[in-house]
Amino acid sequence: MPSALKALLLLAVSPLLASQVPGSSSAAHRCFCQVTGHIDDCTCDVETIDAFNNQKLFPKLQKLLQSDYFRFYKVNLNKPCPFWTDQSHCGLRDCAVKPCEPDDVPEGIRADGLRHSEAPGTDLQECDEAEKLGAVDSSLSEDTRRAILEWSRHDDEEERFCVADDEESPDSQHVDLLLNPERFTGYKGPEAWKIWNSIYEENCFKPYTVKRPLNPMVSYTKKAFYRWLEGLCVEKRAFYRLVSGLHTSINVHLSARYLLADNWYEKKWGRNVSEFQQRFDANLTEGEGPKRLRNLYFLYLIELRALAKVLPFFEQPAFQLYTGQPEYDKDVKSALLEVLRLARSFPLHFDETSLFAGDKSEAAELKEDFKKTFRNISRIMDCVGCFKCRLWGKLQTQGLGTALKIMFSERQIEALPKSTGSKPGFQLTRQEIVALFNAFGRISTSVRELENFRSMLQEVP
Repeated sequence: MPSALKALLLLAVSPLLASQVPGSSSAAHRCFCQVTGHIDDCTCDVETIDAFNNQKLFPKLQKLLQSDYFRFYKVNLNKPCPFWTDQSHCGLRDCAVKPCEPDDVPEGIRADGLRHSEAPGTDLQECDEAEKLGAVDSSLSEDTRRAILEWSRHDDEEERFCVADDEESPDSQHVDLLLNPERFTGYKGPEAWKIWNSIYEENCFKPYTVKRPLNPMVSYTKKAFYRWLEGLCVEKRAFYRLVSGLHTSINVHLSARYLLADNWYEKKWGRNVSEFQQRFDANLTEGEGPKRLRNLYFLYLIELRALAKVLPFFEQPAFQLYTGQPEYDKDVKSALLEVLRLARSFPLHFDETSLFAGDKSEAAELKEDFKKTFRNISRIMDCVGCFKCRLWGKLQTQGLGTALKIMFSERQIEALPKSTGSKPGFQLTRQEIVALFNAFGRISTSVRELENFRSMLQEVP
């Protein structure tokens, strides 16, 4: 047969052969074919994260999060939305959050939710008075002392990347996270889209003329969006990818804990492959799904790096995970340090020195913009109509905000005092600690669930 004829025949047959290659056009291929290899703006790759998370970190972290110290989170779910007034609350029963009764919460957590740096047995009331007044000259007038305390609170707030709930507010309540798991509640449609549109369109350093892909409320040009995104400085591009990664992680959770059956004899939650495809299949999302999944891995690297950097804070002898059960608390701290040391052992950490590395004044201004914008996103969480979604949205944004606070507090962490008598310049409240680890627990779970969905999708044409 002439070589020219052979070539023509091969061209004609090639598409047919390609369609018969196992997995070449499978649902798993469409969701995950681009979720591999090197991650943009990082030195790491997807495969290294999968192996480290799924085989090493995930089991230890999940066990830690089941402990009393990490399962109780104090939150105010009744704060009004600060941005719009046409707020309606989800009436679905699965949107409800059941707060703890006082006796359900361990004594140490119930007595003082902020304290974690005194040895067990310290008188809590005495410590409270020392914290409130000890650093303020008692000879000053009451008005002056009150002003100094307000300045101190303001300084604490300035270090944060999110707006934290006032734990002393009568509207703040402890919630058992294990009894109120994050899962699909039925909250969706225009109200849910309004939250994410507000986050993406108004809080991602994006001009109004550039619309993100798959925005259901406007038309868009995909090329224009990605030209804009790639043209951003690395810090602003990272901000968008963090938000996208958080959104992706939440969508993975909802797909993994979906209400599959609800009748008089059964209420069954589990993985919904079709729901996962709707959110991440390249064909069903005009190519956006795999990009979202890659942003999840970027978020994972940022929060993992924060855990590695904050290890010295938790290694302080004075630091206690205080619940009122001394031996149990000692064991939990040991498990916590094991998780953090494992996080530090990861071989390809994100290099945060690439961020805010230019002109000092410009970098400081950009960092402040970064902080203010993320704080705004944390305030949007009070506009979520579903209370369970609000709970987990607030926790995960506070967890990411705490991770960012750690990332940019390297000097303060390195300067932590070696003796127990000195006051450290870097602090985390119990609320920040619980949010930090539970938020990373959600991301770790998402990465683990991708392996499950990948296996299930191998059977879907």
